Amino acid sequence: MKFTKFAALAPVAALGLTLAACDGPQENAAEDAGEQAAEVVNEQAEAMEDAGEITDAQEDAMTDAAEDQADAMEEAGEAADEAAGN
Repeated sequence: MKFTKFAALAPVAALGLTLAACDGPQENAAEDAGEQAAEVVNEQAEAMEDAGEITDAQEDAMTDAAEDQADAMEEAGEAADEAAGN
């Protein structure tokens, strides 16, 4: 049964890798920058929550906002690539 589940998921995984390979240079750069920035915010929020400076809900909100910003950066990079014909 495990083989069947894996076999069913393999084409989906391959499609995901194919689509990921289609990203243009500006989208990749924006995605990388956004992910790095979100990671920094996540680490800071976690440290603040651990120190009792903010609540867990506030930590989650900060992390969610940073991830939303990272997604927006990636979308802007994708739009720039499309405008440039990449």
